[in-house]
Amino acid sequence: MTENPALRRAEWDRRPVDRGQTRPEQAAEQLAAIAASVEPGDRLGTKEELRTACGVSVGTFNEALRMVQSRGLVTLRSGPGGGLFASRQSPVVRLGNSMLALDDDAASVADAVRLRNALDPLLVEDALEHASAHDIRALRAELEHMKVAAEADDSTAFVRANWALHARIAAVSPSAILRSFYLNLLEIIESHLMAVQPVEGEPLVDYIHSRYMLHADLVDAIAARDPRALDLIHEHNTTGRSIPALSPGQTDTA
Repeated sequence: MTENPALRRAEWDRRPVDRGQTRPEQAAEQLAAIAASVEPGDRLGTKEELRTACGVSVGTFNEALRMVQSRGLVTLRSGPGGGLFASRQSPVVRLGNSMLALDDDAASVADAVRLRNALDPLLVEDALEHASAHDIRALRAELEHMKVAAEADDSTAFVRANWALHARIAAVSPSAILRSFYLNLLEIIESHLMAVQPVEGEPLVDYIHSRYMLHADLVDAIAARDPRALDLIHEHNTTGRSIPALSPGQTDTA
């Protein structure tokens, strides 16, 4: 008879407990470790066996179970021989979990910018083909926020409005995977923005104005379904200057 994986504690309880986690989060990590210790499809045990192994109440265990189910790590089956079973994550779920696991360091932020720049042309291609009149109005509304921030010399607001415009361009794409991946990258970058510093050798107000005009031209090209939009996004990603001040020790391009 196969031994219940929940009872092989030495094989899965190797991760130190994060005291900043809630009890459901800690139990979810324990369940994830149990599932990771076996092959997809293997039976982990009954809910009661696993709850006992985690040492939590019924309510806490049920919340933890919802967490690991949402991550695609376990499957709950009812009836004779039922219980919890290890699942094989889909590629999309694995991608989402890997995004959540990124470290908040300079390398991760730089990687996010590099990948974002690589995806920009794909999103502009989709916008050229699929942007509706409603989408164009929404893009112009975001562009107006950039203009207001530029006129107010509010560089931090300008950068955030810039990203909001790119997020709205991404929203036009019919590809859910592309949209989700791009927006996650933007979140990683935006979460590290502390302030915006002047660019050496060029007044910040002049630089911001030039960037606003570039984005205005980009939106106009998308609205006109002009392929020149692809040249503009290339110019956008190759002429950007380092203006965000990120977390200590981090640098990046806006």
